[in-house]
Amino acid sequence: MASINSLEYLQEKYELGETLGTGAFSEVKVATERATGNKFAIKIVDRTKCKGKENMIETEVSILMQVRHENIVQLYEMYEIDSKIYLVMELVTGGELFDEIVGRGKYTEVDAAKIIHRILLAINYLHSLGIAHRDLKPENLLLSDKTNEAKIMISDFGLSKIFNDDEVMKTACGTPGYVAPEVLKRQGYGREIDLWSLGVITYILLCGYPPFYDQNNIELFKQIMSGKY
Repeated sequence: MASINSLEYLQEKYELGETLGTGAFSEVKVATERATGNKFAIKIVDRTKCKGKENMIETEVSILMQVRHENIVQLYEMYEIDSKIYLVMELVTGGELFDEIVGRGKYTEVDAAKIIHRILLAINYLHSLGIAHRDLKPENLLLSDKTNEAKIMISDFGLSKIFNDDEVMKTACGTPGYVAPEVLKRQGYGREIDLWSLGVITYILLCGYPPFYDQNNIELFKQIMSGKY
């Protein structure tokens, strides 16, 4: 019998199919569990390509292993084989909220409210576990499927941080247009920064364009810190 952390074992359990996407140090493939026919997504992380970022991957795995929420992409299993990590995850097929916004132009208030309500429930759940996401943006919000009833799902926990109430986070991180002013000021911040990012997302859903925008990041950060939208 093949060792549990061997490619042979993984391929006995799952049939790997088409590639859904590729990133800087990972790719995602569709996988079918041979015993049940159930479909999953397997994220294959190449350790050799992410020297110095190994702790980000470990953070993402340790967070996802403890998270169970219908609006957060679920991690089921992890295998470490040679220089790669295989993460067996829930398959979401509806694409990014970002692409949906581009396609629609903007959302009605009712539709936007439904989406934001679900994200808030998931964020509240994460915060109750002491987890700040720190990189909420429409590209990290996925739709469960292509139907009108699709669930919104939070993904990508690479920048997340597990904190305690006494801990003040100081690392500058996130995506420029969605980052909260206290992150830019580097005076320390808490889990509230996720709500700022969600405010920016809400604005984009309703208007179709961002509240803060400049090609030059220095000018963009000035706008954010002064709250001029």
